[in-house]
Amino acid sequence: SLSLLDTNLPAEAETELRGFIAKRLSKGALFEGMGNIATVELSIPEYKVGCYYCLFRQENLLEMSVLESDIAAPEYVICFLGGSEKGLELYPYLEVSYLCGEEADQKTLETYVNPYLQSWFENSVCPIQRVVQLFQEKLAFLLHAALSYTPVEVKNSDERTEKDISRFLAAASLQGLVQEGTMTSLCIAMTEEQHKSIIIDCSGPQPQFHNAGSNRFCEDWMQAFINGAEGGNPFLFRQILENFKLKAIQDINNLKRFIRQAEMNHYALFKCYMFLKNCGSGDILLKIVKVEHAEMPEAKNVVAVLEEFMRE
Repeated sequence: SLSLLDTNLPAEAETELRGFIAKRLSKGALFEGMGNIATVELSIPEYKVGCYYCLFRQENLLEMSVLESDIAAPEYVICFLGGSEKGLELYPYLEVSYLCGEEADQKTLETYVNPYLQSWFENSVCPIQRVVQLFQEKLAFLLHAALSYTPVEVKNSDERTEKDISRFLAAASLQGLVQEGTMTSLCIAMTEEQHKSIIIDCSGPQPQFHNAGSNRFCEDWMQAFINGAEGGNPFLFRQILENFKLKAIQDINNLKRFIRQAEMNHYALFKCYMFLKNCGSGDILLKIVKVEHAEMPEAKNVVAVLEEFMRE
């Protein structure tokens, strides 16, 4: 069963949406933390609605647990709707949330869940746009820091800007997409290698970076963000950021495939080298695969040869 928590949908359309979500749940078609997009027919004039819906448990939805440890965490389904399936990222036209399988605890909802959902747009979407507008061409430094897991310190900044930068870095990083052990080792490696965090000084009219790095990959994506600023659409920036991470993961997977081939084939080793040279982000990719392959002797040898080629 689904208990309605919060919505700005008309009553008739909400009932139709609830029926759609209930069917998906009964078929076992919702997996925790994995969002889905579908077109739904609702009683909304002139709209064929695109719906993003996702299943969460409470401990994943909230930063703090409001339940006793021996009580099963309730499950929620959150829906965001837009004008069409393809145009879903354009604006948060409607927002609906449900509690699965049990009646809602009103105090929990009012204190934790509803404020969390109502602040979603401001906390998850708007900071990306503000950071792009603040940094402009210097955004490439921030993308490089996020991708390489280099520590960042923000100085002489107001609280909102500091939070925006922190949220941008969290959203742009590969946390959860690359193995957790790899990320931990990469953080340690980057900290030891640079000895210093990247410093962002916001005391002047324009932020100043110290100890920052960049590469062609990040500069190309920086330009994509700047081009996106012409439309002034907050959701577009978030979409560009997700595409940035997707391309980074694709490049990592391609390089790892080439390395496996290079363990037995010298021509594949040359392909590895050419890929690193041309992808625009060889400096970061090589560090990531070096950490991942540290305990694999043959792959480790391939990476060592690639490092030597890249230095030359």
